[in-house]
Amino acid sequence: MITRLAASALAILALASTSMPATAQSEEEVYDSIESIHGNADGFFEVLSLLQDAVMFGDPVTFGQYAFFPLAVNVGGESYEVLQPDDLTADFDNIFTPEVQQAVLEQDPADLVVTSEGVGVGNGAVWITNVCLDDACEETQWGIISVYP
Repeated sequence: MITRLAASALAILALASTSMPATAQSEEEVYDSIESIHGNADGFFEVLSLLQDAVMFGDPVTFGQYAFFPLAVNVGGESYEVLQPDDLTADFDNIFTPEVQQAVLEQDPADLVVTSEGVGVGNGAVWITNVCLDDACEETQWGIISVYP
C-alpha cells in the first residue's frame, strides 16, 4: 500500500512538473530569443544598462528619455497613461517604486521574460520593446512601454 501511494505521489509530481513552464535559461538563450523575436538585442541591453545606471545615480530623466508615450502604468491598482516625460519625472517615485528600481538594478539577464510583446524586467514590472521608426522597420528604438509595479 505504501509503495502504491508513493508511486502515485511520484506520478502526480511528475505530471505537475511537466506542466510548469521552464524558466531557467542561459544569458545566451535569452539574447538569442530577444534577437530572433525583436531584433537588435544589443540595443535592448544598452537601454537596460542605461536604466540601471539611472537607478544607481537617482536619475529619473533617463527613464523619460527611454519611455514611449503615452506610457501605460498601473500604480496601486489604478491604471492610467503618463502622457509626457515631465509627467513621468514628476510622478517618478510613485511609478518606479523603490522595489521596481531595485528589480531593474538587480536584473539577471538569464531571468528576463521575453515575449512577442517585449522584454519583461523585474519579473514583468517594467516592459521594454523594440519599436519600428520607419515603414520598412529598418530603423528601430528600444523603450519602456509599460510599468506594473
